[in-house]
Amino acid sequence: MSKIIRTSKPSVLPWYAAALVFVVLCAVLPVYQLWALLVSLGGACAAFGAAKKICPPRVVEHEVPFHTGVDDVDAMLTGMQKQLDTLHALNEALPDPNLSAAMTRMEKAGRSIVETVEASPAKAKQVRRFANYYLPDAVNVLQQYAKLARQGVKGENAASIRAEVEHNAASIATAFENQLDALYAAESMDLSADLTVLQNMLKGQGL
Repeated sequence: MSKIIRTSKPSVLPWYAAALVFVVLCAVLPVYQLWALLVSLGGACAAFGAAKKICPPRVVEHEVPFHTGVDDVDAMLTGMQKQLDTLHALNEALPDPNLSAAMTRMEKAGRSIVETVEASPAKAKQVRRFANYYLPDAVNVLQQYAKLARQGVKGENAASIRAEVEHNAASIATAFENQLDALYAAESMDLSADLTVLQNMLKGQGL
């Protein structure tokens, strides 16, 4: 998903050239007289223009995770991607097959949401709460679960927590999938309306 962004940075050398010419002319001309001051300024401008032609802007390339043209959307998508990467790493480390299957569903839906918003940044407002609360909270719960599993914590409370996470993982995955489905609600309504119009046109033509 990363993008290569090219930015143009103007060279500072034309400014140095202009300053140098201005200082030299000021040193040899009586700049306390108007004509000499104007000549010095004109020489500095000429030096600036000449140096700018010789020293074109420098193109700098840098890689960014997302480039939708909207800074806060890019930041949101970057945060979501980091959370999903964490989710993927947790899934790789946890052995429970049912929990792993639910986590795979979460990651798949989450990445699809990221791709959808990247393609249509206007949809970002529909997933703000998901990005800021639901996804981080789900990842945090799974991190705590992984911590308990890794440390081999025993006891009734730990067992209860693990059982609750395992029981609710599928429901969390379904919520992620519902969030993805909601992004396409408008398109589904438009498609349904288009199909209705098409059906009426065909009926009107006796087809």
